[in-house]
Formats: sequence, structure tokens, C-alpha cells
Amino acid sequence: MMEKKKDIPTQIKTEPSLIVLEVKDLYKSFGDNKVLNGFNMVLNKGENLVVMGKSGSGKSVMVKCLVGLVQPDSGYISVMGKEIKTLDRETLDALRSDIGFLFQGSALYDSMTVRENLEFPMRRHKEKLGNVTDTTPLVLEVLESVGLAHTMDLMPEELSGGMKRRVALARTLILRPRIILYDEPTSGLDPITSKEIIELMRNIQKKYDTSSLIITHDMDCARVISERMILLVDGTNYAEGTYQELVKSSDPKVEAFFKK
Repeated sequence: MMEKKKDIPTQIKTEPSLIVLEVKDLYKSFGDNKVLNGFNMVLNKGENLVVMGKSGSGKSVMVKCLVGLVQPDSGYISVMGKEIKTLDRETLDALRSDIGFLFQGSALYDSMTVRENLEFPMRRHKEKLGNVTDTTPLVLEVLESVGLAHTMDLMPEELSGGMKRRVALARTLILRPRIILYDEPTSGLDPITSKEIIELMRNIQKKYDTSSLIITHDMDCARVISERMILLVDGTNYAEGTYQELVKSSDPKVEAFFKK
């Protein structure tokens, strides 16, 4: 296990009652390629946590492990007090409905209207929302939350990139998730739209009291949105702290993240 230098901020202990997601000693390899090599992470209730890493550093694999799409070689993953590997399929599916996921490419269904895209998870998770006979109020509520109530009957091809990202976030919100995983939320967007998305993420967290795990390589996004950051290096949580703590580090691997 790598020895962390004294000037690298490291993990802060948290009260167990505040933890909504916990990862301990996570290992995952593909052949000889060690992607995750003892990764540790804690996400607290109501927190915006950013995980940064270079391309191919294991960020996406880590997220897939969190939701049970990829099986780690070893390690412990707990989501809202439930250890993932002990859950049967039905319980895991129910748990996933409490985890919203904003895909990098928005992942809207091109053949469906905005309304139909938002109704889709409602049909798949009827047990969570109950028997909703009129979906319009819920659809309008989440669209209003992202400032796009007027797009309800539009097709995805009629939306800009930023609008698609907002609709995808609205679709995530419709199941009232307790945790939202953001995969490169500002990727491919112009600076002005990126700022709008970041501000929207902050507003959503306040309104819905969500805990957010944000995977990004956008340092401006990380600086504005994060309450805490983890730098993923060599498959480990190499450094951890606030933006201000990390930017002051003299460790070369940490400094590399902040060089323009």
C-alpha cells in the first residue's frame, strides 16, 4: 500500500449515521491491468463529492461497481447501509431506484418525446411511486426544476446539448433519488452552458436534499461544485480534501491535476 506524504490531504473520519455510500479496499483488474488497487471512498448525506482522475484511471469502472454493473475482485461497497454483494436482484433493483445517474451523453431515447423519456422510469418502478394515473403533474414538476417545462412535447433532436443534459437530469429526479451520480456533467458543453449546469446541480441538491458523486475532469466544475474532492491515481484514493487544500499541495501527482 502506497505511503501518503504528509502534505497530501487524506480521508477525514465521518460519523457512520451520515454515510450514504462507502467503499473500502476496492480492487478490480482486467487481465494484467490493475484498474482499482485498494480504492476507498465515503459519501456523506447532503454532500457534493468530486472524484477526479485521468482518462483510463478507473473512474467509470468504480461507478459501475457501485451500482452492481461490474463485480469487483474484492472489497466492500455499502449504499445506504446495504452491502451491494449481499443483495438479491430484486433488492438491488429497488436500491438502484434510489440512485440517480446522469450519463455523459444524456442517453435520452431519440424516438420518445421529452414527456415519454421522463415517464419511462416511472413505468419501470411502479412499486416506488405507486399507481400514478396522471403523470403530467410529476413530469411538469421535474421539468420546472430544470427550467424546461415548455419542452414536454418536444423530441430530443429539437433540443440543444445543454437542454438534453437538463432533461436527463429531470428524468433522474422523477424517482426522487437519494444519491445522484454525475458522469462528466459538463463534458462537451460551452463555458456558459457548463456554468448553468453547475448552478442547476447546486440548486437540485438544495431542493431535493440529494447526495452527489460527481465524476469529472473539468477543474472549474470541481472547484465550484465540490465540498470535497478525491484524486484517483494508480487505482487508489491518492489524495483527498477540499479544492483549496489540494491546490496547495506540493506533491507532483497532485500538482499535475491543477496545471493548466
